[in-house]
Amino acid sequence: MNTFTNPILSGFRPDPSICRVGEDYYLVTSSFAYFPGLPVYHSRDLVHWEQIGHAIDRPGQLDYRNCEVKEGLWAPTIRHHDGVWYIVNTLVSDHYQSWRNFILTARDPAGPWSDPVFLDGLGGIDPSLFFGADGALWYLGSDAQEPSAYPGHNILYLQPLDRTTFQPAGERHILLDGADFHGNWIEAPHLYEHDGWYILIFAEGGTYRDHSVMAARSRALTGPYELCPRNPIVTHRHLPYQSELSVVGHADLVETQNGDWWAALLAVRPYEGGGYTLGRETCLLPMDWSEDGWPMAASRDGLVHRRERAPRLPETFLPLPCPADSFEAPTLGPVWNTIHPSSEPFWSLSARPGCLRLSLRPETLEASGATPAFVGRRQEHRLCLAVTAMDFTPQTAGEEAGLALFADCEYHFLLCKALHEGREALQLWQTEAGVRTLLAEQTVTPGARLYLAAQCNRSRYVLSWGHRPDRLTPLAEVNADLLSTTTNGGFTGTYFGLYASANGAPSSNHADFDWFSYHGIDI
Repeated sequence: MNTFTNPILSGFRPDPSICRVGEDYYLVTSSFAYFPGLPVYHSRDLVHWEQIGHAIDRPGQLDYRNCEVKEGLWAPTIRHHDGVWYIVNTLVSDHYQSWRNFILTARDPAGPWSDPVFLDGLGGIDPSLFFGADGALWYLGSDAQEPSAYPGHNILYLQPLDRTTFQPAGERHILLDGADFHGNWIEAPHLYEHDGWYILIFAEGGTYRDHSVMAARSRALTGPYELCPRNPIVTHRHLPYQSELSVVGHADLVETQNGDWWAALLAVRPYEGGGYTLGRETCLLPMDWSEDGWPMAASRDGLVHRRERAPRLPETFLPLPCPADSFEAPTLGPVWNTIHPSSEPFWSLSARPGCLRLSLRPETLEASGATPAFVGRRQEHRLCLAVTAMDFTPQTAGEEAGLALFADCEYHFLLCKALHEGREALQLWQTEAGVRTLLAEQTVTPGARLYLAAQCNRSRYVLSWGHRPDRLTPLAEVNADLLSTTTNGGFTGTYFGLYASANGAPSSNHADFDWFSYHGIDI
């Protein structure tokens, strides 16, 4: 393995945090309003990763049912100390009018993880943890400065925590004030010790084209911190937006057992025209300390590339995921998510063995903060094909079930079967800015199984259907821009979702999905 290809985790997997224990590496990313939340990954070579669980995997573990899709679980940090695993995270919810930070713990990174312990009085987002040589536990946070000197005026601060209760226990220390260098949206702080210095890594410039990674350092943990004179240490803000990787930032560093340093960070892959539907993805970048003891990008030109030299670690091959799910396992695999945790089950793998059964719920995809009957997986490739086999007979007007291409409640496509003027019809709906529009319609054979497919080629999706899997007919071609973050302003990426709804009415009906297949090519 002389080289590898970025991203190392493709599709909507933003805000990576990474740590090492022995020869094993662990990584966690944001998951926003999807459930299970906070996916946890394991690797031994930093390139090949396997998902081993979720830190939030029980509906009663954390209530974020009323969050919008772009809210929920933001920017976790994973750390290990003295046999215990820690994840610190922010729960964002306008419904509850709060941004609350909490800590989870586990003895095994695969889980189970504890219920959250909320941290009193610690505001802001993108928290991190630091363990001192004496075992002291410190919390790093970013928060808005009040009064604000300009939009995006943040501070980074350090707060000691009680090791037992995790509550604030001592004086808060401001490490950096963005106004001192006119930093915009300084956030995502992480602390490390290296060569007698405390190294502070943080993001700056917001989450779009000006995103970057910055560095500061101090001989004392609580400061004062001096900024790296070559900041930002990693950014693509000076490149054309439609470079092979863009919007680079939000890094966490890890030292290998060989003494090499790497950064896990996020980036996006724009398609022709400027959009990106996969969301922010996890990439890997070599780092070194040759520039006066500062951490700097060790790639050939200081940039994050699709092709990069591989880490000096034994290559570890992982089992390739099966491209099709026949729904024969007793539980859904880790690739599947619902929108929010649900207190009432709406899906079953046992009601009709070998099928995923969705009960029609009143909630629709357009309902902000709701939990519709939706089970989806991330789109991970710019060239891909998703296909499913569905048995569904609508009984009343308004009942519908099918395949969704979902960015959020206000922006998505839906290829579904429904009743129209008393006949069964296949319909393609577009929802833009919350307004639903019928794009195409096709009469189908009553009661017959439908095969529904969505094929993506960078900036276009082709939606197809058929009564046989080997004879699919295109119904329509749509522009991917609707699902792009540049259009919808969200923080997530596209999901292919299996969906059923009664559009506001109670229903005892259901839809059965016999299998789902996903094939992608990394381009």
